Amino acid sequence: MQQVDSSDRLSDQELFQKKQQHQNTYYFGFDLRASPQEDAAQYLPFLTYLEEATGYHFKLHFTPKNSSVADELGQNVTQFSAMGATSFLYAQSRYDAKSLVRGINHQGKAEYQSVFVIRPNSSIRKIKDIPGSKLAFGSRDSTQGHLIPRIMLKENGISLNNLKKYSYTGSHQNCAEAVVSGHFNVCGMQDQLAKKLEFQGLLKIIHRSRFYPSSGIVANKSVPAEVVARVKQALLDFDPQGKHSQNMYHWDATEMPRGFVVAKEDDYIELRQWSIQLGFLQESYPQEEL
Repeated sequence: MQQVDSSDRLSDQELFQKKQQHQNTYYFGFDLRASPQEDAAQYLPFLTYLEEATGYHFKLHFTPKNSSVADELGQNVTQFSAMGATSFLYAQSRYDAKSLVRGINHQGKAEYQSVFVIRPNSSIRKIKDIPGSKLAFGSRDSTQGHLIPRIMLKENGISLNNLKKYSYTGSHQNCAEAVVSGHFNVCGMQDQLAKKLEFQGLLKIIHRSRFYPSSGIVANKSVPAEVVARVKQALLDFDPQGKHSQNMYHWDATEMPRGFVVAKEDDYIELRQWSIQLGFLQESYPQEEL
């Protein structure tokens, strides 16, 4: 039988420090963009910055396949999350989540595009050629990988019924690989990765969307106001191309390469209307009984 040394225990100060650390630990979720490994490598140094700037502890949380980033935020599995407008609008409507900031792109604007890409030798040359083809999306919850591509199709009179086949691949990277491999003819995806793959000669961009509000950082309603305020200020102070660039990993490949601006409710009006029209979002959700 193992002997227990009664003197081998934490002091009151150590117990207090551990309790404080637990109370000040916040879990950070994210919409999958590339691979879990690549996304984690980008976000972990960013969370280290947030820890140093706020004094709080942050842990990166991977969303399992049977859940969603928005639901986990709303159910307080995570307290903060990097997400696009589609996930945020759902989390806001259902759980009263709050968008704190939106990412600034390489041009200094808090906006982004989606694109349709094909193999360079494809017979599809423009968006009007898409009917009858096999089209890949990213995640169902993705703004650049699903909602905006659906908007582009709708604006050009193309419905899902006009496609030979469509499928959700789970990420922008997977969507692109589905076309490169020849399993699908077209992919709707985010612009930055598409530009990189086009430069490499792997894919060709045939259509670009209008600009829409970029992804950002969202907090759930359970996070204390003073914590939200401190984290929001740290996000606005974040300078990934200047004084905070040294420890970042491929941050220039994210959707917020130049940091963040304050998110406003009016930013999401158009995408909210499209989300309702296309069935991504109900106009209202019934409140749970208390």
